[in-house]
Amino acid sequence: FDLGNPPSVAPACLSVWDIAGIIKGAADGAGLGNAFLSHIAAVDGIFHVLRAFESDEIVHVDDSVDPIRDLETIQSELCLKDLASLTKTEEDERNAIRKAKGLGRSAEVTFPETFATALEKVRALLTANKAVSTGDFTNVEVEIIKEKFALITTKPIIYVINLSKRDFVRKRNKWLGKIGDWVKTHGGGLCIPFSVEFEEEFFGLRDYPDQQKAFLEECTADAASVGLTGPQFKAKSVLPRIIKTGYKQLNLINFLTAGEKEVRAWTVFKGALAPQAAGVIHTDFERGFIKAEIASFEDFKALHGGQASMAKLKEAGKYRQEGKTYVMNDGDIVLFQFNVTGGKKK
Repeated sequence: FDLGNPPSVAPACLSVWDIAGIIKGAADGAGLGNAFLSHIAAVDGIFHVLRAFESDEIVHVDDSVDPIRDLETIQSELCLKDLASLTKTEEDERNAIRKAKGLGRSAEVTFPETFATALEKVRALLTANKAVSTGDFTNVEVEIIKEKFALITTKPIIYVINLSKRDFVRKRNKWLGKIGDWVKTHGGGLCIPFSVEFEEEFFGLRDYPDQQKAFLEECTADAASVGLTGPQFKAKSVLPRIIKTGYKQLNLINFLTAGEKEVRAWTVFKGALAPQAAGVIHTDFERGFIKAEIASFEDFKALHGGQASMAKLKEAGKYRQEGKTYVMNDGDIVLFQFNVTGGKKK
């Protein structure tokens, strides 16, 4: 999308925060556990990085490498933290009912049926050391949990398995199968093998394209030496996949705006309507929305013919106008038309 060499290009961004590992007892305040758990509670989703490599230079807090033990520890501490939050939610709901009915602070109250069933289902899952996201809830219960329960284990989790460079290139590690089995029996989820060692070396050569290419070729040859050949075994960075998977798990998509001065990617939730997308740019765009002129990025890529314009897409009938009910698609290129009149006369 660099046709015309716009002076400003603003790509899509996924903010990722590095939160230190949690030790056993964190939910009870061990180490800096409560602070770390509060940091996790503030995010929208979790990349759970698991260590699956040996190194005498990098000491594990438990003095040995065992990602299954680490998974159990993290799961337990997150569930314990959620149980504590659940107790507070329950008491807050009691107080809200008492206040609404003008009852005393010690008066017994009865929860609405849907709140009560959601509460007990969540409590049962957490007591059994299971993430709330693995539970079976009605649509009404889901809305109650979203609105009133501030829980960590409802967040989407992607398991990122940190391997040695050698294991990553050769797609072999004794823990991969065991981790996959654990994830399947604990509600399922996505597992992405990667290697900080590999990524660090690859990124370190970013200013030397020839050396970076040679590094990838060397790694691919290493895989081939143990019989791993074909496109799926070609060495490459996994970071783009991790970022795209993060977007998908958070139910996010991007749309693009393009002009002579700037090309920018904007982020909205999947299912957003055109006026809502316009509002991400400026509230006036949503308030005065008239229409959206739209083309898909894939169509532009295939048809632009080297021109920094939509002329070829218009000729091919791939440039269209959409109204207020249009549901945005990932990769839409958009020009919003809007009009905001002045305020009412006094």
